[in-house]
Amino acid sequence: MADRFQALSAIAAPIMRENVDTDVVIRIERLVGNNIRGTLGKWAFGSLRYLSDGSENPDFVLNREPYRQAQILVTGPNFGCGSSREGAVWAIKEMGIRAIIGSSFGDIFHANCFQNGLLPIVIDKSEVEQIVSEIEATQGSGHVGIDLETETISMPSGRKIAFKIDPRRRAALLEGLDEIGLTLKRDADIRAFQVADRAKRPWIYTQGITW
Repeated sequence: MADRFQALSAIAAPIMRENVDTDVVIRIERLVGNNIRGTLGKWAFGSLRYLSDGSENPDFVLNREPYRQAQILVTGPNFGCGSSREGAVWAIKEMGIRAIIGSSFGDIFHANCFQNGLLPIVIDKSEVEQIVSEIEATQGSGHVGIDLETETISMPSGRKIAFKIDPRRRAALLEGLDEIGLTLKRDADIRAFQVADRAKRPWIYTQGITW
């Protein structure tokens, strides 16, 4: 099961660097070992978030108020490129982020977001830049709204921006389902096929296996 996403109104933080890869999001050494889930949030964006002495970098947006409370990231092009590590999505979610708005994402990162209940929204680069302008005009205090049901972003000014999500992925997020959950929704169809196929082609079924 994945976390359900329906609607959100929250502070949005801009990270407008291009080509932020998954090693920047979470370094590989943080993903070594057992039971790492639930421990990664504090290490997300570690190379940007902390100085060499371990103290917080005051210039990094997520270390400043009100962006510390952000649940939405607005990102530069090709965010999440590089390694396919799913831990990058885990780390971002454990920071409290529920949605990412950008003009493009790394393909595997984009897919991993949906598998983990994190909503990635792709819109035109010019629209991304306008969102950042509005965020900065309110110094981060103006909430950005996301409604997955209507596929709209609502800006602090009241302006609305439309986006599109693959219908199957949209339905999965609205219901809080991962790929397994989506498959199990068709359990009756699968079982009916198995029964019919067993009757039609019994020779391909190993004796003793039941469905």
